[in-house]
Amino acid sequence: MAHVVLLKIAMVFIVILLGWLARRRGYLANETMSVMNRFVLDIAFPALVFTQMLRTVDAGTLREGWYLPLLSAGLIVLAWLVALATAPLFTNGKEGGTFIFCVAIPNWVFLPLPIADALYGDDGVRVILLCNVGAQLVLWSLGVWILHAHLTPRLALRQIITNPGLIATIAGIVAALLVPSSRHWETLRPADVSGLNFAAGAAVQALALVGSLTIPLQLLVIGAQLGGMVSKIHKPSRALVGVLVTRLLIAPAVTLLLSWLVIQTGLHLPDTARYCIYLIASMPVAISAALFTDRYGGDIELGAQGIFYSTFFSVLSVPFFFYLIQNFGL
Repeated sequence: MAHVVLLKIAMVFIVILLGWLARRRGYLANETMSVMNRFVLDIAFPALVFTQMLRTVDAGTLREGWYLPLLSAGLIVLAWLVALATAPLFTNGKEGGTFIFCVAIPNWVFLPLPIADALYGDDGVRVILLCNVGAQLVLWSLGVWILHAHLTPRLALRQIITNPGLIATIAGIVAALLVPSSRHWETLRPADVSGLNFAAGAAVQALALVGSLTIPLQLLVIGAQLGGMVSKIHKPSRALVGVLVTRLLIAPAVTLLLSWLVIQTGLHLPDTARYCIYLIASMPVAISAALFTDRYGGDIELGAQGIFYSTFFSVLSVPFFFYLIQNFGL
């Protein structure tokens, strides 16, 4: 398993590197990158989520996986508590909010999605996308509050209910439950192509094609964003070192320790769900840190550096944690 994770992380980093080179060579300007990012977040990712929910969700899997949004939300809250405990060691107060945000909010969907797909197929993708529901709720409430202490409940609620990815997740689950045959619309056989099936199949297959652009485009955008940040990266500060140590080592270690303690009580999660939670816990700083620190107030430079360095070092840290998981049977 560890070597598969290493392979996929390396693949992801190579695509990010291509985006970085494209930005440095001038192929991806700020305007192009901004349009690509909006396309991914508002169109491609919702299309991916909707079609994946149709294909992988039914009443049985939803009964089995109802807890996944709660687990992902709890994972972020746990990392937030770890960040609160370590922040005094690495920050002087001014950088505290950004430090806590970078540690608490991992890249929970775009980086783990291709890894989960490679390791566990549709089951892994479904777990990551259901975890996305809880993570989105925490991001737009606790995450924004960390940076913007004056966030009102009304604004937080509006951000949550208008989020395209969250809307697509709910719509996909509802459609899958109301029309069980919809799971076959993406792979219709010639004998089934007629009437409503034809229209639904064409629409869903078009959405699936658009959704397939999500991961490569987002990875290129991440690389391009990092390429634009390089000129701002200097000698690592104490706060940056703290972000790297806490986000990539301490927070995942605390998650593993807590999981081990839970396992000792006799409680067990399905393997795919457990490993995907470990995967999310070990991810680098969310790429949204740059956007959120700029939009809601924070140390923009620390956010940018946290993204760049944590993504780079995750090539080593993520396979290391999966090696531990594999060898200790966690």
